[in-house]
Amino acid sequence: MGFSVFLATKYLKPKRSVASVITCVSILGVMLGVAAVIIVRSVMTGFGDEWEKKILSFKPHISILPVRGNVVANEDNIAAAVRALPGVTCVTPEVDTRVLLSYRERVLAPVLLGVDAGDFTAAYKIGAPRAGTFDLDGDSIVLGVHAARALGCWVGDEVTVYSPKTLASQDEVFLPIKWKVVGIFSCGQYDYDSGYAVASLANVRDLMGLEKGVFAIHVKTDCPTDPAKFHALVETVVETAQSPSTPLRALTWREADRELFAALAVEKNMTAVLLLLISLVALFCVMNTLLVLTVQKTPEIGLLKALGFSRREIMGVFMTHGLVQCTAGIVLGLLASWAVLSNLQRIVEWLGSIGVPVFPESVYGLAEIPHRVIFSDIVWTVAFVYAFGWLASFIPALIASTKDPVKALE
Repeated sequence: MGFSVFLATKYLKPKRSVASVITCVSILGVMLGVAAVIIVRSVMTGFGDEWEKKILSFKPHISILPVRGNVVANEDNIAAAVRALPGVTCVTPEVDTRVLLSYRERVLAPVLLGVDAGDFTAAYKIGAPRAGTFDLDGDSIVLGVHAARALGCWVGDEVTVYSPKTLASQDEVFLPIKWKVVGIFSCGQYDYDSGYAVASLANVRDLMGLEKGVFAIHVKTDCPTDPAKFHALVETVVETAQSPSTPLRALTWREADRELFAALAVEKNMTAVLLLLISLVALFCVMNTLLVLTVQKTPEIGLLKALGFSRREIMGVFMTHGLVQCTAGIVLGLLASWAVLSNLQRIVEWLGSIGVPVFPESVYGLAEIPHRVIFSDIVWTVAFVYAFGWLASFIPALIASTKDPVKALE
């Protein structure tokens, strides 16, 4: 054992002094800071995963859209060609538009998905109907559960549908029509359950005054989260779908929801920065501990310098003392975060039982609080604590090494 490590370990032994109390508080502060950052980052990563899972199960992974105009012609041939590509799991030509729905003086403006009945259940992973069926034959419509509640209707009721062409066209009049609610779906995500309705492709075409064509061809793949493979597949899909008469482009799921993912990333990073301030405050406590220690050990420092120990060796004592505190806090913080994340659902349920609902299922639509630990989060958290711990230890160590041995021994 080197001299610096030996003396730093000796100074760490509790002696019921102010420095010992501050040392314990410093280690505890570092522990809480590390644990808080890892726990919060893991939970927010879990929420991001849930958002991604729900987006991928409901929304298309690739949307083939026209470069100019609104209508994709020859959609059946394009869909057949794209459907034959390896990696493509589902292709659905659709007419998607926002409409007005009215029922007993209540009005809602959801996005109406015009899709064939067979394609709907294959492309939209929403499980079994909450009520009714997903049969889109005839003048029928399927609503999200929250959309139905907002309108105050249910299976068997007739809702009035107003075409958006009524506002866009000055030469034609599109009269409102009545469609019967035949089913209610719920995918567990409020925005989708409240903002979407489904009808047959033929009915939505008539509603929009189209004789043929679609607004988009939606594609589902087996590799939406594999960047390299997905990017290559997007290029292949666009090349396969292109036609000389109608130039087409692709819109991926990340591009369609880039604002959401950007907001989640910013929120996640800002929360981590704010929580790291806890560790920063704790590291100031580490510096205070060392400053108090340098005052207490002034005679010993003077004696060591008189015996010939170098400034570098004395600095090493206090630097080691500070880094040992940081290491102890980091280790305890990692253990604490592992213990909390392993019992997170039990903790949430216990808090709910004493009247502190931190994760109500009715709000988030999830039975359990999600979390996922990313190794890189642990690495940069530990690196941050060590970097600022080194700085916090350097100043007191420098002060101790520059003490005059004559004055120190007086």
